Amino acid sequence: MKFIQQAYKGENQWWAYLVTIIILFFGWQFIGVIPLIGAAFYYADDTSEFMTSANHNFATLGMDANLYLFLIIVTFLAGLLSLFFGIKNIHKRKIVTLITSRDKVDWSRIFYAFSIWAVIGVAMIAVGYFMSPEDYVWNFKPLPFFILVVISFLFLPIQTSMEELLFRGYLMQGFGTWFKKSFVALLLTSVIFGLLHGLNPEVEKLGWISMVYYIGTGLVLGIFTLMDEGTELALGFHAANNIIAAVLVTANWTVFQTDALLIDTSEPSVGLEMFVPVLILYPLVLFIFSKKYSWTNWQEKLMGTIYKPIELNEDEFISN
Repeated sequence: MKFIQQAYKGENQWWAYLVTIIILFFGWQFIGVIPLIGAAFYYADDTSEFMTSANHNFATLGMDANLYLFLIIVTFLAGLLSLFFGIKNIHKRKIVTLITSRDKVDWSRIFYAFSIWAVIGVAMIAVGYFMSPEDYVWNFKPLPFFILVVISFLFLPIQTSMEELLFRGYLMQGFGTWFKKSFVALLLTSVIFGLLHGLNPEVEKLGWISMVYYIGTGLVLGIFTLMDEGTELALGFHAANNIIAAVLVTANWTVFQTDALLIDTSEPSVGLEMFVPVLILYPLVLFIFSKKYSWTNWQEKLMGTIYKPIELNEDEFISN
């Protein structure tokens, strides 16, 4: 429970969460979108479409795909910085307490999780391609692809980190200390994470059955966090997932419409590719991580009660 208990190292009243969420939302959805709105007005022939449409992509806004991706990432950067501002100035605690229960961020865990899921992701795409090559169009354009790779590896982790530190960090700690049960925090953050992805175009195409994938993904990322007492594994996993998706395969109905290597031209449908990750691959990765990091006491970490620590001094805590 050490990770959730990090919330007790600062201001943990309900009003602090409310103020921080308002600051985050304002930074993310108002300040962060200013560059995107400016670019849209510059490139779009019909700015009224931008102002009235709920769903945008680079094509409807008349801009380059890589520029659009970068400007979307800027919105998440504003949200992430707003969250850090709230942690430092509203909750009055160190930013590292939002990320991990360790003294410092364990980058080796981030890179390990990234590597494991990147290998699996590439393998899954390769299998899909060789099973149904007629569903894919080769889309290699050297300069746009090179720019996409740079943006994806350098900047896309900002987007995934903002989501992870909001859900598996901030809200996991908040719900855990409010409801005193780690399982409640795990369930709530996973469901909210899934429902917010309900705005993605995939859900419109595939229906709400796709929530199995999104909520299932939230659950496994939450289990990583609770069992490992930090968000490092979730950060690496999520970054690998989105980078592979952005760089290797795109489609005209997915949230990532990029200059990827392949264009998936198949008709959207609910198939094994939605359930295989949740039912087979995620348990496999959990097994790998559990052996790598010698996880024990699963029931206590996933289902246990969360107590406010007894403070010895500024940095030492003892659980009741």
